[in-house]
Amino acid sequence: MPSLKKTNPLTWSAAICCAIFALIIILGGLIILVVYLIYRPQSPGFDISSVTLNAAYLDMGYLLNADVTVLANFTNPNKKVGVDFSSMIIDLYYGHTLIASQYIEPFSAPKARYQLRDVHLVSSQVRLSLTESERLQKQIENNSLRFQIKGIFKARSNFGNLLGYSYWLHGNCDIIVTSPPTGVLRRSKCTIKH
Repeated sequence: MPSLKKTNPLTWSAAICCAIFALIIILGGLIILVVYLIYRPQSPGFDISSVTLNAAYLDMGYLLNADVTVLANFTNPNKKVGVDFSSMIIDLYYGHTLIASQYIEPFSAPKARYQLRDVHLVSSQVRLSLTESERLQKQIENNSLRFQIKGIFKARSNFGNLLGYSYWLHGNCDIIVTSPPTGVLRRSKCTIKH
């Protein structure tokens, strides 16, 4: 009759550790699933409510000077989750050229509410390519200027006092405004991505 060998205690310890680790992973997954099903978190929204183009002109035919005021709308569609916004930067582009950038102070958007932020973007002597300069002149004459507003910000969804998670959001808005000095928003199309 063959003799039975004792299992090494190290093997038992490793098996117990693996079982405990598997239980922790399963319980963690269940907790996350329950929190998600209770709160049903949605991604915050970002869009442009209004734009005022106070000035836009070219020095020497290719150096852009512009003064734009943007009313940015940050929306929290969640009914059970508050959202804190921080590390926010709004960039203004003409074509592929960054012409202005502005930092926005951190703030909170309560449950199912929105927050409006005034953003003043000023560019001075920004060099445009010959193609972009010609396009800008034509758009001013046609009373229809196209800009792009890009925003990057950190959002933190708060599930009560103990739970929360942070993520980066990237907003992108294509806007069309009338010619300065009383340029106003004609149309905007915004998207937001994680």
